[in-house]
Amino acid sequence: MAETMTPSAESKTTTAGQIDKAVANYRALLEKHSKEFGSEAVQLVLGQPELADEQLVVFRRRVEAISNIIVRRVHVNRGQTPKQAIDATGRVQYVNNDVLNAMPRGEGEDKEVFFFKLGRWINDDDLAKEYELRGLVPDPYAQAQVNTDDPSFAEEHPNGCHWQDTEGKWNYAAFNCWRGGRFVSVSRGGDDWDGSWWFGGVRK
Repeated sequence: MAETMTPSAESKTTTAGQIDKAVANYRALLEKHSKEFGSEAVQLVLGQPELADEQLVVFRRRVEAISNIIVRRVHVNRGQTPKQAIDATGRVQYVNNDVLNAMPRGEGEDKEVFFFKLGRWINDDDLAKEYELRGLVPDPYAQAQVNTDDPSFAEEHPNGCHWQDTEGKWNYAAFNCWRGGRFVSVSRGGDDWDGSWWFGGVRK
């Protein structure tokens, strides 16, 4: 069953304990790197009123990035060939065989797959940054397993992932529905993703 990670009804705001932890983490980081900064320069920076606002922007961006994520737990058969992994989804296939045969296998059998939605157009280079922001990496085998275990998942959550080949070109796997038919596409990238897509990945 999918889990949507959102603030609970009981705790919709940051707790005092979480604030204490954030402050403690930042203090520990400053103490660790204290010898790298001169006291006079630090004093000048501390007097800049925009410093706290800039720090909050970074914190806010990271919290918002993971505040609406769907999680699926799957058992992945890494011994399958890429074709077997895609065949197991039972979907109509539109594949480039060269891309399919080189699809990354990933590692680990029991995985949590995290799906996030941006709601806007994005190219593959920028999408890679969104994965990085969330601490995720694409895992097409695990994502294929999600769509195997729950064939209806892509009806409400059209989902895809991408990876770079040995030449640095973007390739992708995408699971979607069209006019009631379920299909999977594995091919070379190049076009931007529109705002309807959910992107899957696993923890680094």
